[in-house]
Amino acid sequence: MASKGFDFRALNRYLNPQASDDLNRFLEKLPQNTGNTVLIAAGIAWGAAAALGLFAMMQTKELTELRGKLQASEALKPIVPMVNMSAASDGEVKPFVERIKPIYSGLQINNTGNTVAVQSKDTAQFSQFREAIGHVTSGGIGWKVRVESFCVGRECKTNPLDAVLKVEKLSIDKPATETE
Repeated sequence: MASKGFDFRALNRYLNPQASDDLNRFLEKLPQNTGNTVLIAAGIAWGAAAALGLFAMMQTKELTELRGKLQASEALKPIVPMVNMSAASDGEVKPFVERIKPIYSGLQINNTGNTVAVQSKDTAQFSQFREAIGHVTSGGIGWKVRVESFCVGRECKTNPLDAVLKVEKLSIDKPATETE
């Protein structure tokens, strides 16, 4: 709207000191100029608006309290660390296998990457076989050993004592934080 088109004299009519007296006279004569039914309808409308405003204010208060409780409960949520499993490196497994080969001389112990194979052609070596598997299982810090294949007895295809073990490394990391 351009300022040239606005009538400032009309605005002055509402801002002069006589305007409040005019409003007061209008309100005093309102029951005479309008019927009681119109005044009652207007009162009901204003009452409904006031009730709606009060209801909205109460709901806002409850919502604010509920939000505070939610934030307090989220603050109590424990931080759970992340447990990760990854294949052990060949640099960790190979030196270990080289160290235990002389201890269990009656067995064939080899590794390929993170896989350790413990074998024997004679079932008389069973006690060494069992101990070697236990040694591999508790061999390194943070190791978790999983049995890939295990065979003992005449039914085994290649060797009567044959176990293939996968070595994985257990690591515990900080929990992932959610950003909002």
